[in-house]
Amino acid sequence: MTDAAAIDFALLVLRVAVGAVMLAHGINHIWGGGKIAGTTKWFGSIGMRPPAVHAWLASLTEIGCGALLVVGLLTPFGAAGVVGVMAVAWAINHRGNGFFIFRPGEGWEYVMTLLVTGIALGALGPGRWSLDHALDIRDDLVGTSGLLIATIGGLGGAALVLGVGWRPPASSD
Repeated sequence: MTDAAAIDFALLVLRVAVGAVMLAHGINHIWGGGKIAGTTKWFGSIGMRPPAVHAWLASLTEIGCGALLVVGLLTPFGAAGVVGVMAVAWAINHRGNGFFIFRPGEGWEYVMTLLVTGIALGALGPGRWSLDHALDIRDDLVGTSGLLIATIGGLGGAALVLGVGWRPPASSD
């Protein structure tokens, strides 16, 4: 295997792994456990207003960005979805719980890892084993442009969602 093929394989594995995680989360939010009604209730309990809109927005973003990453289509936009969803999750649910995910309330190591991976995938691109490459659009979306799309798109989207829709619950102190 050449070095270029090894890099393409590694990017494929990384894209598919992160995409599958996002797909699984989005699907679970809609059809698993408490279904979308349970996700809506939970979103309301953590201060998202209106909770149903944000439950659907997060779930569909996870499914959409996951699918884009799995097939390597418009990869920096899929990566931006990962960055945005994880930034919101970090801000509203994980940041005050310490680093480790196994801590009470779930720490932020998991969402931080996915957020940073989204930024990296935006810059690195999907590799040659992707629809971006097959459609000859990969070169326009790799490097600085991909980095900016993933980072600014993701963090900007998160800031918009938080600014418009998050009303932290009143402290019990």
